[in-house]
Amino acid sequence: MASSKHSGELRRLALSVLQPGFVGTEAPDWVLRDIGDGLASVVLFSRNIVSTEQVARLTAQLRSENPELIVAIDEEAGDVTRIESATGSSRPGNFALGTVDDTELTEAVAADLGRQLRTAGVSLDYAPSADVNSNPDNPIIGVRSFGSDPDVVSRHTAAWIRGLQSSGVAACAKHFPGHGDVAVDSHHDLPAYGAGRDEIAAQALPPFRAALAAGVRAVMSGHLLVPAYDPDLPATLSRRILRDLLRDELGFDGLVVSDAIEMGAVTRRYGIDGATVKAVAAGVDAICVGGESAEEATTELLVKALSAAVTAGELPEERLAEAAGRVREFAGWSAALRASAGGTGETAGDGIGHLAARRAVRLSGAAHEALPLTAAPHVVELAPVTNMAIGKETPWGVAGPLSERLPGTTSVRVHDEDLRGGTLELTRCALEPAAGRPLVVVARDAARHPWMRSAVTALTTARPDAIVVEMGLPGTATAAHAQILTHGASAASGVAAADVLTGRN
Repeated sequence: MASSKHSGELRRLALSVLQPGFVGTEAPDWVLRDIGDGLASVVLFSRNIVSTEQVARLTAQLRSENPELIVAIDEEAGDVTRIESATGSSRPGNFALGTVDDTELTEAVAADLGRQLRTAGVSLDYAPSADVNSNPDNPIIGVRSFGSDPDVVSRHTAAWIRGLQSSGVAACAKHFPGHGDVAVDSHHDLPAYGAGRDEIAAQALPPFRAALAAGVRAVMSGHLLVPAYDPDLPATLSRRILRDLLRDELGFDGLVVSDAIEMGAVTRRYGIDGATVKAVAAGVDAICVGGESAEEATTELLVKALSAAVTAGELPEERLAEAAGRVREFAGWSAALRASAGGTGETAGDGIGHLAARRAVRLSGAAHEALPLTAAPHVVELAPVTNMAIGKETPWGVAGPLSERLPGTTSVRVHDEDLRGGTLELTRCALEPAAGRPLVVVARDAARHPWMRSAVTALTTARPDAIVVEMGLPGTATAAHAQILTHGASAASGVAAADVLTGRN
């Protein structure tokens, strides 16, 4: 039986490799207590955020127990935002930036975000997504990627990292070894990337190599099976991928962070405790947990699982100590990075974000002849079910900003289940209210939703003068109608589309 002293040391080591989330806009007592006992990281989500100023008070409260505490956030800007979840991101996402393909602009947008995060007290951002979205049916990456070309993704991954870290916030390249060519959402089940090693080296790995060259010190593993390297274990649980590929072949010596360990891709097979033990044994240094399982009981469960695995010989204590050491090293480096940035931490407001979103807009078909609108339109927004990375609460669309520019604008948001009535339902919600008025149809990620493409076809057939705004991944392009492509669905992209619709520069 382990001595109480050894048990205490095991608990401290186990705590130090966890990055838990929690509920509330103030630090719970259990989190502060665990920080005092050795917890070295926490992660924030939208439920913890009201404003930048409030988050700054929260992070100061957390760091009262440990000045070098790693405070992480899953903030990609664009569709995946936490710091602006209540209003929608004032910056476009990666796909829009890759469409513009100006690395100086990408670096400036990331630096602007970094200043906001640093002001809030965040020291680690789980961004950028370095995934190459080579599968257009990918249900989880999409516009979170800079694109489908490895060279474009590599350039902008490096630019994002340079910009973010210039503002004093550490970047984290994800989801290693590349989550772009899958057809299953890892929140729910285990996706597989079936390419051979040569294809992986050419398609998925270049952005991660670029990230390492740009100075990234954290890499997030992906919950996906890559049989070319390991036919049995997901990347997060695979020594062959995390040790042999990432560390030995690519030469990465920084912090390996897991994707959220409660995701179905790993927990359906191993449970949250089993997945945590296997991940640390394989080479993960910090376990992200708490996106869903944000209770003290979950942290205690994982601490006990890690400690018990060491005692039982399933997890070498040296590996747990190595992981804890990497966390300490990263904490010291990220604290120094934050301190060295200096300055006031002021952002450029919506200026750089609006500029970037506007530059990503493209017109096709008869758009030039149809614009600008001179009368208040009826707006029909076709809304898909969003994945868990994006969340359900973040505002998006064109109707809001358009109504500010053209008072009298009306709108309706339509989901797949709303259209079970077919053409009759479309007539009721879209065509009748738009009689005698301009009709604006907004699609989001139409490339992935057949029902949405069918609805756009029905509406533009009935109203050839309709203007279609494509947000997210486009999928209804045709020369037969006026079309605006924004390459994102963030609030910034909606404002940019409204500007184009009304002729505002």
